[in-house]
Amino acid sequence: MNDWNVVITVYDDGYNQARKILEGYGKVDRTDYFNILLMQAADPRQLLEALQEEADRDPESMKSLARIMPVVETFTFQSAGEFEGKARKAVWNWLPELGGKSFHLRMHRRGFKGRLSSMDEERFLDTYLLEALEMAGTQGEITFDDPDAILALETVGPRAGLSLWTRAELERYPLLHLD
Repeated sequence: MNDWNVVITVYDDGYNQARKILEGYGKVDRTDYFNILLMQAADPRQLLEALQEEADRDPESMKSLARIMPVVETFTFQSAGEFEGKARKAVWNWLPELGGKSFHLRMHRRGFKGRLSSMDEERFLDTYLLEALEMAGTQGEITFDDPDAILALETVGPRAGLSLWTRAELERYPLLHLD
């Protein structure tokens, strides 16, 4: 699936149950990566809300889902250099929301082993955001202890997706499992 906007991680032995749950909300497809599904949802954030409401009603119904990550911006890449250039452009869009706030970027990489390092890219983009905020005349702070926001960056092969989650959203939606 090339047009995904949700990455789903399922628990071992939860694949069929997860597909059954998710297919009511949009197109679900398998990947070449263990326990990873991709989805095209009409409204990814509404999907997360609907799944959380279901989990609140019946916690057992979501036991196959380890993590749900909606994304709002996606791009494709073929090299580490192209990834970094496109990722910088994508995170730039969230500068207004990050000014004066504490945050960090969390990357979950599938594919490009040996060519992209999640930790290196997280540091690279965190530094880029801090420098861009300073150039814009505002400050930001990288913290991993109760940040105001977390930028999520997902890669599945040569495609990446990003989203931004506030502290309140992270508390509301435990299925995000960002940290």
